[in-house]
Amino acid sequence: MNLVLTVLEIVAPVFLLAAIGFFWVKAGYEYRVKFVTQLAMTLSVPCLIFTALMRTDIDPQTLSAVSLATIVAYGLVTFAAFLLVKGAQVDLRTYLAPLIFGNTGNLGLPLALFAYGDEGLGFAVVIFAIMGVYSFTFGVWLVSGGGSLLKVIKEPLVGATLLGALFLWQDWQTPTFLTNTLTLIGQMAIPMMLITLGVALARLSPGRLGLPLFLSVAKVAFCVAIAWAVGLWFGLPPVAFGVLVLQVSTPVAVTSYLLAEKYGADAESVAGLVVVSTLISVVTLPLTLAFVI
Repeated sequence: MNLVLTVLEIVAPVFLLAAIGFFWVKAGYEYRVKFVTQLAMTLSVPCLIFTALMRTDIDPQTLSAVSLATIVAYGLVTFAAFLLVKGAQVDLRTYLAPLIFGNTGNLGLPLALFAYGDEGLGFAVVIFAIMGVYSFTFGVWLVSGGGSLLKVIKEPLVGATLLGALFLWQDWQTPTFLTNTLTLIGQMAIPMMLITLGVALARLSPGRLGLPLFLSVAKVAFCVAIAWAVGLWFGLPPVAFGVLVLQVSTPVAVTSYLLAEKYGADAESVAGLVVVSTLISVVTLPLTLAFVI
C-alpha cells in the first residue's frame, strides 16, 4: 500500500498538470503552443539544464558511467526500433525517430525530480541533454535528410549543456544573484512543458488505433528491457539506474509530431503514436516506477 501511494504521489502531479493543459484547450481558451515551446526550449529549459549541472553533486566517475550508459542505451534502442519498423513494414522516415526519442523533457524531468529529488533531476538532465543532441542531429536527419552541425551548435539546449558540463568539471559557480535568477527561470520549465503537453494532446487526432497501439507497447517493452540491461551492465547506483530506465522508457515526444509536420513526413501517423503512447504511459510509467524506486 505504501508503494502504491508513493508511486501515485510521484505521477499524479505530472498527469494533473498535463490535464490542466488538456482541459484548458477543451474549454476554448487560447494557448499558443509555438510561443510557449520556443520560450521553454530557448530560455527556461537551457537555464534548468545549466543550473542543474552546475549545482549537481554527481561524482565524475558516476557522471561518466551515466553518460556512457545513455549513449549505449540509445544506440541499442535505435537498432531495436529499426528492426521493429522493418518488421512492421512501415515508413522509416515517419516512424523510426518517434520510436527512438521519448518525452524525456516534458515527462522524464518531472518524474525524476518527484521520484528522486535534486539528485535524480541531475541525472535526468544529463540523459535529456544527450538525447537532445542526438535528436537534433540524427533525429532531424532521419525526418528531413538535412541535419547540420551548425544547426546543432546554435541550439541553446546544446550550449547550456556544454557550459553546464564545463562548470561542473571545473567546480565553478555563478554569482548568487545570477544563480537565483537562472534558477527561477529554469523553474518555469517543468510546469510549462507539462501543461503544453496536455494542450498538444488535446489538439492531436490519434486516427486508427491498431498500429499505434502495437508500436507503442513494443516501444515500452524494448526500451525498458534495454535500459534495464544497460544499467545493470554499467553497474549504475540505484538512483542513476532508476532515472535511466524512466527516461529511456518515456512515451513518444510531442516534438516528433512537430518535426514530422515541419519536414513533410506523415504527421497524422506520428500524432497517433504520441497520443496512444502517452495514454498507455498512465499505466506503464507507474508500473516502471514501482520496480525502480
